[in-house]
Amino acid sequence: MHGTRTSSAIWTAQVAALRAHGHPVTAVDLPGHGERRGERLTRASALATIDAAVAACHAPPLLVGLSLGGYLSLAYAGLHQDRLAGVLLAGCSTQLRGKPLLAYRDAAHHVTRTLGTGGGTWHVVTDMLTALAGYSPLADLRALRVPVWLVNGARDPLRLDEWRYRRALPDLRVHVVAGAGHDVNSHRPVEFNRLLLAALHSLDVQHPVGHLRALPGGRPAAA
Repeated sequence: MHGTRTSSAIWTAQVAALRAHGHPVTAVDLPGHGERRGERLTRASALATIDAAVAACHAPPLLVGLSLGGYLSLAYAGLHQDRLAGVLLAGCSTQLRGKPLLAYRDAAHHVTRTLGTGGGTWHVVTDMLTALAGYSPLADLRALRVPVWLVNGARDPLRLDEWRYRRALPDLRVHVVAGAGHDVNSHRPVEFNRLLLAALHSLDVQHPVGHLRALPGGRPAAA
C-alpha cells in the first residue's frame, strides 16, 4: 500500500523482484490516487480497498505498506489480522499529531515532487489528515499476533516514535536502512527488496505452503 499523493507505481522494483522469485504480488491504488484519483479518500474506503486486495489472494498475504499505506495497513491488521500472514511497515513510525503531522505532510510533498507524481491532487492530503485523525498506531500494534517487520530509512523524519513501536511490540523486527529517507523502497530498492524477500521466506518456513493454501508456484503472496 503506497503513500500519500503517489500510487501503486512506487512498487515497480518490488513487484519485479518478488515475481522473479515466484511470489504472487498485488499492488493497488488507494482512493484519490493513481487510476482512482477522482475519488475521495476516507479511512473506510481505504480499508475496503485493502480488504479487497487481501481477499483476492489465495493465501493469507504479507501486507506491505509505506507511509499512509503503512498506517492504513496497520489499521487493517488491527481489525483483520486473522486474514494476514504478516505485516511489513515502512515510513510510519510516528504518532500523527502536532508537529509530526506537519512533518508527514511535508514528507508527502517531498516524495511527490522527487518522483514526479501526484499532479493536482493536493486535496488528498486533507483527506489523508482526516482519515488518520485520532488514529493510534500503537494501540493496533500492541494487539497484533502475526509477525510484524518495521523498515525505516535512517534519514526518515517519521522515525520519532520508533522506540515506542519497539516497546509496544517486543517481537517487532526492526530494520533501519542507512542512507535512505522517507521513501525507503525507492531510495534503497536492493536492500528493501532483500528485507522483503527475507520476510516472505520467514513466513514460508513458519507456515508450510499447504497450511497457507499458497498460490500456484508454492510461495506466500504479498499485497
